[in-house]
Amino acid sequence: MKRILTLSLLLTAMVPAFAQKHVYEDLLAAFVDENYEKCLFKAIGYTESDATKKDPMPYLYASMCYYEMSKIEKFTALDEYKKADREALKYAEKYRKKDKDKEFFSNYDDYWTDLNSMAQEKGINHFDAKEWSKAKQLFDAMTSYYPENPGAWVMLALCQYNTNLAKEGDLNMKSFDTAMAGVGDIGTLPEDQKKLLKTALIQYSMYLNAKGMKEEAKAVIEKGKDHFMEDPEYKLQYDELQ
Repeated sequence: MKRILTLSLLLTAMVPAFAQKHVYEDLLAAFVDENYEKCLFKAIGYTESDATKKDPMPYLYASMCYYEMSKIEKFTALDEYKKADREALKYAEKYRKKDKDKEFFSNYDDYWTDLNSMAQEKGINHFDAKEWSKAKQLFDAMTSYYPENPGAWVMLALCQYNTNLAKEGDLNMKSFDTAMAGVGDIGTLPEDQKKLLKTALIQYSMYLNAKGMKEEAKAVIEKGKDHFMEDPEYKLQYDELQ
């Protein structure tokens, strides 16, 4: 997160307040000082104030504070912060709803990478353990704050297929197609998203093949052929379908 402090946060502090009522220099100062609890209280206060609750930045600061606190034992040992990682995702979702035009979004690419990496690691662990509901919550959050992330849509759909929610899964696969169309070239994806997409294509291909849909499974694994064949697991799945 230190990477964010060097440029992205400072840039945001200098952005004219034409899209929101304040620039939140107090939140920036508290966050830079690593006073996450103080920053969090202030940020949530702004989200509850009629004057500022429509502004996106307080929600983002709350998300970032919760994320940082989720890595610090003195916070996670407390009941109010033991689910700080989930709160980070929740406030990221709320932020994206407020920043519909992505006015500030790209200033925080490093944070999205960190948050994605945390969420997808936990989500895949739950998925591998067949804890579909827990995995679904994480991937659902990911698609809400970062709908351009294609792999998250596939993993969300797989959670739904595995819990007999086929219609919902089909809808989310359409969202995957939309996200992929927006990406164009897989090689342009951030590394965290490429990693998740690789896993998602393997898992979806395996799911289809287990359902007796070998040709469909082959079509799925072909999507990443030019980018992921150096990965042993990906190559194994590809070769098994030939």
